[in-house]
Amino acid sequence: MTTPSGPQGLDDAALARRVPEAVHRKRWAILTVLLFSLLVVVLDNSILNVAMKTIASPAPTGLGATQSQLEWAINSYTLVFAGLLFTAGLLGDRLGRKKTLLLGMVVFGIGSVLSAISGSSGELIAFRAVMGFGGAFVMPATLAIIMNVFERDEQPKAIGIWAGAVGLAIAIGPITGGVLLDHFWWGSVFLVNVPIVVIAVIAMVILVPDSKDPAPGRLDPVGVLLSVVGLVLLVYGIIKGGQLADFSTPEVYGTAGGGLLILVAFVLYERRASHPAIDVRYFKNPAFSAAVSSIALVFFALMGVTFFIVFYTQSVRGYTPLQSGLLILPLAAAQMLFAPRARLVVDRFGARAVCATGMLLVAATMAGFLLLGTDTPIWVLEVLFFLQGTGMAHIMPPATVSIMQSLPREKAGSGSAVNNTFRQVGGALGVAVLGSVLSTTYRDGIQDKLGALPPQARHAAGESIEATLGVAERMGPAGKALVGPANDAFIHAMHVTVVGSAAVAVLGAIVVAVFLPGRAAARTDRSAEPAGAAAPDRTGADA
Repeated sequence: MTTPSGPQGLDDAALARRVPEAVHRKRWAILTVLLFSLLVVVLDNSILNVAMKTIASPAPTGLGATQSQLEWAINSYTLVFAGLLFTAGLLGDRLGRKKTLLLGMVVFGIGSVLSAISGSSGELIAFRAVMGFGGAFVMPATLAIIMNVFERDEQPKAIGIWAGAVGLAIAIGPITGGVLLDHFWWGSVFLVNVPIVVIAVIAMVILVPDSKDPAPGRLDPVGVLLSVVGLVLLVYGIIKGGQLADFSTPEVYGTAGGGLLILVAFVLYERRASHPAIDVRYFKNPAFSAAVSSIALVFFALMGVTFFIVFYTQSVRGYTPLQSGLLILPLAAAQMLFAPRARLVVDRFGARAVCATGMLLVAATMAGFLLLGTDTPIWVLEVLFFLQGTGMAHIMPPATVSIMQSLPREKAGSGSAVNNTFRQVGGALGVAVLGSVLSTTYRDGIQDKLGALPPQARHAAGESIEATLGVAERMGPAGKALVGPANDAFIHAMHVTVVGSAAVAVLGAIVVAVFLPGRAAARTDRSAEPAGAAAPDRTGADA
């Protein structure tokens, strides 16, 4: 989008100023408030990772959730979140990003309370979906507001801090979850969101400016419906295949294949729609496509690993939830340390080199999990976590900047929605695919050790290490013979799974290296940009 350059002799600094001065002065305070919304969303997921073993425990300690139910507790949130992001972004562009941000925070808080008082795994899955509904309105608005209150030259720094806050949430979440689980019931890990939501909403009402697109697109209910149904069917089929350890049954390939067909129909429909939920023309820009793909692939790999690592630390190694949370600190510390500074490395070497190196580092650390066994020194895991966090810190900020700066500012809500959608879809598929690989491989490894159990109990006990250890505990002294084989089967399944994670991260590095523009191209694009290209929409901006 271009605007007139203004009268002859207009001061260059005045010409560059596009954000209202009153908003510009408060930009760092606004960013701080917006980080609360990021904190509460990421905090919830990182807390849930630590709490999964407790939720899998029989009542009254937990809900007795199976591995497939745990996967759905994660993915019910993720699928609703991802499916509504396009619509949420468009609503923010149309109605005002501040309004949709506040709506999302309130719904997220309500969903947190309902999740905390869930009486069954089914209720938890449903109420996590409510939280996903709220989160879908939070994330696009947060990033869109950042793009509207910061000038283009400060956006990489702001986004770096935004991405670094993910590391803070990753650090706080597991530790907070561990402390709560040591002293309270499992539902407390959701209830802790409420005070953060209350403080954030009050601060947002006072500080955050509103903005909207003066020419927003129309809503696309057909596109939203196709995307949600397609994703749910695809993920259901993948998870069900892992649960049954058989991907050849009609229930598995029928639902997964049907989901893929519906997603293809979604893409075809969006190409022809006059007002699509997602403008597929965005993907004609190589920088945009490569950045989106890198985010999806790295979260595919990362979410699949974080899903099972808690079972390694707690079930195999015997650490408490609090100790498991503390073990994740190096991953968080690396992101907090390097993400805000990633722009400096990008300025020197270019986004392509930095992102590709980050993806290869993530791939190397995924492969490094092959070193982990039942008695591996725990410092090995800590080093791998730190290096993995370092890789992530050099992928997310430059990729996000590439996505957001590929679009005009008035489309920031839509661009943020695309960014977060592919991150969430990548994570959901990672949990589903890699979780199913883990479950299937584990069942194959433990099945012949469960011959003494009745057939029905044998199937349930073989689904996950937690299920096997639960059966062993109920068997008393005779069950001790199952502990060693269960640990060995899990370690083998984990090794198979991380090989898949590493391969996906390598694929991401290749995509980035081939399609993301290098330093020279990026510099040329910036120098060729017209003076008004970065002009924000100030419609409704608060002073």
